Amino acid sequence: MRIGVLTSGGDCPGLNAVIRSVVHRAVVDHGDEVIGFRDGWKGLLECDYLKLDLDAVSGILARGGTILGSSR
Repeated sequence: MRIGVLTSGGDCPGLNAVIRSVVHRAVVDHGDEVIGFRDGWKGLLECDYLKLDLDAVSGILARGGTILGSSR
């Protein structure tokens, strides 16, 4: 399965933790592929995305905001 993640609206605490958790569950537990759309809905509409694998989400818990950006 291919799963898409985007963050729209304003930043809030824990967004990177949620992104990391989604990637870990999808990849490790189910063998799925996860892609993240940059800058919220803009990334979805313009097909601007990156592959989110375990390396991409390693170390993001200490970073503020969202690694994907948002549409706000």
